[in-house]
Amino acid sequence: MLSDFRGFIAKGNVLGLAVGVIIGAAFGSIVTSLTDDIIMPVIGAATGGLDFSSHFVRLGDIPASYTGSPTDYAALKKAGVPLLGWGQFLTTVVGFLILAFIVFLIVRAAARVMKEEEAAGPSEEVLLLREIRDSLKGPRV
Repeated sequence: MLSDFRGFIAKGNVLGLAVGVIIGAAFGSIVTSLTDDIIMPVIGAATGGLDFSSHFVRLGDIPASYTGSPTDYAALKKAGVPLLGWGQFLTTVVGFLILAFIVFLIVRAAARVMKEEEAAGPSEEVLLLREIRDSLKGPRV
């Protein structure tokens, strides 16, 4: 069983997938920073200083032991107050849309490159390999 698992992990597709997941996670953090630190502040400035990430609706009472600000989303959430964090959700949706658009552009560019390669025909290396294959298949003396 261990050797089967090792064989499965050693396959190129699995390794490629693992690399893709790791790079995707790193890229996701870049998009999160782009959304939180650049795009949403610009949107906030354009709407008169509105900070979407701190907009919420409180769905329950604040505990008597809570001493923080009643408008601090993160502190209220940490204190266990039930909140509807629509601003944070909006920020996450914007981040997702940016990431989805960038992935779309990458896939579109890759498809275009693959289509151009197909239109150009096989490379010289492929033609040479075909000739070698065909000569090896030929009649043996």
